[in-house]
Amino acid sequence: MVRMRRLRVNEAMRSMVRENYLNKSDLVYPIFIIEGENIKNPVDSMPGIFQYSIDRIGEELDRIIEAGIGAVLVFGIPAHKDEMGSEAYNDEGVIQRAVRYIKEEVPDLLVIADVCLCEYTSHGHCGLIHGQEILNDETLELLGKMSVSLAKAGADIIAPSDMMDGRVEFIRNALDRNGFKNTAIMAYSAKFASGYYSPFRDAAHSAPSFGDRKTYQMDPANGKEAVRECEADIAEGADIIMVKPALAYLDVVKEVSERTDYPIAAYNVSGEYSMVKAASQNGWIDEKRVVMENLIAMKRAGAKIIITYHALDAAAWMQEE
Repeated sequence: MVRMRRLRVNEAMRSMVRENYLNKSDLVYPIFIIEGENIKNPVDSMPGIFQYSIDRIGEELDRIIEAGIGAVLVFGIPAHKDEMGSEAYNDEGVIQRAVRYIKEEVPDLLVIADVCLCEYTSHGHCGLIHGQEILNDETLELLGKMSVSLAKAGADIIAPSDMMDGRVEFIRNALDRNGFKNTAIMAYSAKFASGYYSPFRDAAHSAPSFGDRKTYQMDPANGKEAVRECEADIAEGADIIMVKPALAYLDVVKEVSERTDYPIAAYNVSGEYSMVKAASQNGWIDEKRVVMENLIAMKRAGAKIIITYHALDAAAWMQEE
């Protein structure tokens, strides 16, 4: 008889044959930065997550450093929004000033800057609009301007999340022309039109004022198309590709990991975080056990990088073990 249980008899044995490990270096922590002063706003739908004004980001940076997390993904919430999303590419915008502050205070912290117009437009869509249509090609110019502005501010990685066709190539060319050949691109390559994003839209003030994002984000039913999206972004110059959300799309992470040797990021999104938090607060699950199981599942599927709001807790739990 084959006895698989021989390799499970105790922790030392299980550890010796374990196939995947989770490390702090795998984790990226998202943070929300809002225009204003002395602001620390709790995000009600995301327990433990806050919006910080620039003068209070230091509190969050202290926690990040103490946890041993090496990278953050930054989102900006401006005071002014307009149809062109002009604060997104303002060199003195809230996100540009935040990136400069972070790099001055913690130079070794890797700063990944989200590039999208949704937080900056009055209509909440990820691109320019004409009536009810989201304009693809016209949006690319603004995404390029935003990327260059953030690179000037000190961002280490540009992360376009808009899902406009051709934006990776456009941004790569814009960065190269402006002297940022070494600034990497982490493309939100397979970003699905998901119901898991609702808490994020509370945090980032980015809900669309009309319609939805199904004409540019991916249909959740399509897996092969997701692979094509990733392959297209690699061809356009992406250095890292992302699948978002993570848990409901681990099959996509796995398929993409088998098709390419490029680093893959999985975004453990706000709704996934909030569901775990809510169930834990109700005493229905063991939060630590479920979080660590979810994160190792992402590694097992092939993700090298995990963007997660659980990063600080997960890092602390790893330290305990």
